[in-house]
Amino acid sequence: MELIDLTRTLDPADRELLPERLRPYASVVAPSMTYAHPAGEGREQFAAAMHCGVEDLPDGEGWGAELLTDFNSHLGTHVDAPLHYGSTCEGRPARTITDIALDELWCEALVLDLRGRCEPDAPITVEALESALAANGAPVPAGGAVLLRTGQERYGLSDPEFFRYPGMSRESTLFLAGLGAKVLGTDAAGWDLSFPVMAGKFRESGDNSVLWDGHRAGREREVFIVQQLTNLAALPPSGFRVAFFPIKLARASAAPARVVAFV
Repeated sequence: MELIDLTRTLDPADRELLPERLRPYASVVAPSMTYAHPAGEGREQFAAAMHCGVEDLPDGEGWGAELLTDFNSHLGTHVDAPLHYGSTCEGRPARTITDIALDELWCEALVLDLRGRCEPDAPITVEALESALAANGAPVPAGGAVLLRTGQERYGLSDPEFFRYPGMSRESTLFLAGLGAKVLGTDAAGWDLSFPVMAGKFRESGDNSVLWDGHRAGREREVFIVQQLTNLAALPPSGFRVAFFPIKLARASAAPARVVAFV
């Protein structure tokens, strides 16, 4: 068995790569981090904690430690709980991230290769999903995961293309849920179309159903959405399992996760 990491690395340096208009969203890209090295600030911190001088420390070193600030529960590769989509789901109070059992996030999975079947800033259609499913040849595992390979993982934060990704609609999200998928993942920065594209559609049409319709579909049919996956190219089309294990944040609508495929 091979373990394949599908998690994006969180690097505070990435915050500086964001275009100016997206700086307000830096907290979903990476935390701010202050580093304390064992031979530097960590030495001072440890000596203060032990009420001794730095000259008293074994080998003259302290600890390594990092202080994380300004980060969001939807940071990096993360799992959305139903509470993210709204206060209710399937007519019941929406579950938080700690309400989800681990065995719901440890499941069989398949990859849908949507490269060439979708376009930047455009919805991923049901027809595109059907075509990718036919090419894959495997059925959607009941209670399992469908991972969308749009090709977005080839772009970095400094690339304009990173923010011009194809997005899922209400219809396409409910289509996958209707096939039995419980976890829906993507290599794109977001599940829906980008905020500017959705806002533009609303301005043009006045139709508020275009606002976040991919996520809001999760109110009708409970699913767990996972965004900012990476390394999907290393996976076979099907026949593997994935652990989507989020950190335990009380009463939260999402949490960063270490997502690992077992192939």
